[in-house]
Amino acid sequence: MKKTILSLVAGAILTCSLNARSLAEIKAEDNIKIGVFADKPPFGFVDKSGNYQGYDVYFAKRIAKDLLGDEAKVVFVPVEAASRVEFLLSNKVDVILANFTKTPERARVVDFALPYMKVSLGIASPKNAEIKDISELNGKTLIVNKGTTADAYFTKNKNGVNLAKYDQNTETFGALLDGRGAALAHDNTLLFAWVKNNPEFVVGISELGDIDVIAPAVKKGNTELLEWINAEIIKLGEEQFFHKNYDETLAPVYGNDIDKESVVVEGGKL
Repeated sequence: MKKTILSLVAGAILTCSLNARSLAEIKAEDNIKIGVFADKPPFGFVDKSGNYQGYDVYFAKRIAKDLLGDEAKVVFVPVEAASRVEFLLSNKVDVILANFTKTPERARVVDFALPYMKVSLGIASPKNAEIKDISELNGKTLIVNKGTTADAYFTKNKNGVNLAKYDQNTETFGALLDGRGAALAHDNTLLFAWVKNNPEFVVGISELGDIDVIAPAVKKGNTELLEWINAEIIKLGEEQFFHKNYDETLAPVYGNDIDKESVVVEGGKL
């Protein structure tokens, strides 16, 4: 079924015209539409004043500033994990900067730029019923977000795990708080931040599967925009931009608990 769905999506890309805005069109219309999360602090979220904040948002503003001369010329488009590819294919956004993990399956249907962050899967669970090994999930319910790497990993490697899938991060974490599952699987970088605000929970498994990278994505074939973003990431590496981004957006949340070098990718180089 998975191969069939991917084949259909790939076929749709081949049979339809690109229609994505070119770099010249973005400049002419004087805005760039970037898909971000609205409910995934500290990477993409809306604060109490209604403003977008977070690690991805910080980068998005810099893209707008360097491309269009003003960070205010970015149009933030809220996306869910499962809708990120769809928003690119339907031209609702020019770029996705929504904590988007690069995977071979996704790279068949969108074009990824150079990475700017490292990530792995983690599992959070209540302190009084901590999950320290995936074998302890056998016969239990694990909560995941639809369309995430956690969803893909456990759909492929169920090993007796019952999956409860939700669309939005608020729903997913709400399900864990309500006890609708024994644990929750998500990006470890997100879980480290979440348990700090929810000390009755712990990241019992901090790394699961491969260490992956987070990267911007554009519509398949939008080469000019892709090349501009790659050049931008390389240029930003010269000023250690993503370390500064970490200090501004992630360090206040993580404190000294996380080594920034385990998260930050500078200049697109691992």
